[in-house]
Amino acid sequence: MLTDKLALGIDTSNYKTSLAVVDSSAKILFNHQNFLEVKRGERGLRQSEALFQHVQNLPDVIGEALSDESIRKNIGVVSVSQKPRPIKGSYMPVFTAGYGFAKSVAAALRVPLQTFSHQEGHIEAVKHYSSMAETQKLICFHFSGGTTEAILYDEFSNRFKLVGGSKDLAFGQVLDRVGVSLGYGFPCGDILDKIAVTEHNSVIVKANPLTKIKVSDGFINLSGIETQASRLVGAIDEKELCTALFIRLAEAILNMTLQLSEMYEIEDFLYAGGVSCSQYIRKYLNDKIPDNIRIAFGDPTLSSDNAVGTALLGGKTIWR
Repeated sequence: MLTDKLALGIDTSNYKTSLAVVDSSAKILFNHQNFLEVKRGERGLRQSEALFQHVQNLPDVIGEALSDESIRKNIGVVSVSQKPRPIKGSYMPVFTAGYGFAKSVAAALRVPLQTFSHQEGHIEAVKHYSSMAETQKLICFHFSGGTTEAILYDEFSNRFKLVGGSKDLAFGQVLDRVGVSLGYGFPCGDILDKIAVTEHNSVIVKANPLTKIKVSDGFINLSGIETQASRLVGAIDEKELCTALFIRLAEAILNMTLQLSEMYEIEDFLYAGGVSCSQYIRKYLNDKIPDNIRIAFGDPTLSSDNAVGTALLGGKTIWR
């Protein structure tokens, strides 16, 4: 075991260039998260554009991390998110940027290179610092700009099983599309969340103009509510629309949680991904979840895309 060595992790998602360094006690020594640039009015980035920005960002980020001699001389492993999900055939071009740079850094430092998925890193970053750090079997929701999934995680078998989520759009896509239509800059989740938190009490007494999202065996479809909300842009007050949308999304998350708890006899639920940072959704679930179900959210800085979880996963290969 190399318990005195550090772990460096890299993650290159479609939204952020991330690099982190952690020690064996899980102390975060370096944590860089840089949003990729999206032009005003656009609803995201093409893979080629995101890949280019990662290639431009990584040399400076790596140089900044390794400029600290106490870090550079003590790296024991480099780890990287090589694909979106821990399943065969999972692939997105953006992750090749991180993999290429991570491979070069590991070779230059003469340390092992470990590869993981973006989703595994997300879950680890939230779980490790949460009240469920020692929980060995749970369901983790991953809500982000590109993913809305419920993963049954079993530490005994290191098994990730998809058991719920959206069959079409992700929560983040819905929020970004509606937000851009309202004139906000991408990504839009944070500003829409603030509106919903502020306007909740004034909107909740009104009839919600959006229909409820149907949940079937832990799965949902979100294209319908995105279409409804987009059609209401300009037709109703935008604050009412934002709040109505968050109400429906939070209801769907609650109902997915309840259904999956019953179906899989699971009492522990963890929420990761950028959308899980929503203060509206966190308060809604904390208020509505029954006492027999335990839920946990990650630190907001570790719930959105980051490389801390990837670094931790790599570190565990040399610290144990």
